[in-house]
Amino acid sequence: MSVTLERDGWIAGTPTYAATVDAVEPVAADTYTYWATLDDPAARAAFRFEPGQISMVGVFGVGEVPISVSSDPEAPERLAHTIRICGRVTHVIDRLRPGDRITLRGPFGRPWPVEEARGGDLVIVAGGLGLAPLRSALYRALHQPGSFRRVIVVVGARDPSQMLFRDELEAWIRSGPDELSVHLTVDVADDGWPHAEGLVTTAFPRAELDPAASTVFMCGPEIMMRFAMRDLAAMGIPDERLWLTLERNMHCAVKLCGHCQLGPWFVCADGPIFRWDQVKELLEVDEL
Repeated sequence: MSVTLERDGWIAGTPTYAATVDAVEPVAADTYTYWATLDDPAARAAFRFEPGQISMVGVFGVGEVPISVSSDPEAPERLAHTIRICGRVTHVIDRLRPGDRITLRGPFGRPWPVEEARGGDLVIVAGGLGLAPLRSALYRALHQPGSFRRVIVVVGARDPSQMLFRDELEAWIRSGPDELSVHLTVDVADDGWPHAEGLVTTAFPRAELDPAASTVFMCGPEIMMRFAMRDLAAMGIPDERLWLTLERNMHCAVKLCGHCQLGPWFVCADGPIFRWDQVKELLEVDEL
C-alpha cells in the first residue's frame, strides 16, 4: 500500500489546514485551551467535526500531537484544543501566542454516539484531562433540550488545581439547565474546595444513576476507566451503553504506523470511541 505525501499537505486523503491561534486560555495547572481559526475562509466555512473527534495539531518544523476538539460542534468556525504541557511538541505549543500559526489535520475518528442516548440519561464521566474529549458531547446534548431525561456530569481530579474547566462547571452547578446535574470530586482536597473528596467512583451514588436509563460516556486514565466501568456494569448498566475514549499514542492518525494499536484495533481509525465490550478484555492485559 503506497501513500503519497502531496505538496499541498494532504496525507492519505486527509486535509491539513493552516490555522492561526487567536486566544490561549489557562484551564487547569499546566493545561491550556488554544483557540484557533482556519486561515482559508472557504475551508473555515465548510469545516465540521463531530463530538469526540481528534485533530493532529502541528507546529511547523516540530511535529504533531493528537488532541480532541474541545469546543462546541455547533460553532466549528472557531476551534478549541485543550492541551496539557508534558512533551516535546507540547512544550513548543506552550510558547504559542495569539497570532502564531499552527496546522490542523483531521478531524479523525469515530465520534460519541450522542443520538443513542436520546430519551434517557446521558452520563458523562471524566477523570483528569478526560473532560476535554467529552466537552463537545456535553455541548451537543445541551443544544438539544428535552432530548434527554437528564444529563449527568461526574468529574474527578487529583486536586482542585487539576479540575479542568472548573469555572464553567461551577457556573452550571449554580444555574445550569434543570436537566443538567454536575458532581465534582478530587482525590485530595484543600481548605477552599467546596465539593466532594474521593475517587470519581464515589460520586456515582450521589449522582443517583438509573441503570435502566443510563448511557455512559467516559474518558480518563485507563486504570480509572477500568475500575469505573466495572462499577457501572455491576450497577446493571449493559455493556452496549458503556462507551469510552482511548488516548493511546497516535503518530500518523491514518492506521499506518501502529503506535496506537490495541489488539485488533487502531485507536486513530477504529476509535478513539469504543464500546466497553470491544476493549474491556484488552485493557486487562498488562502493557498491551
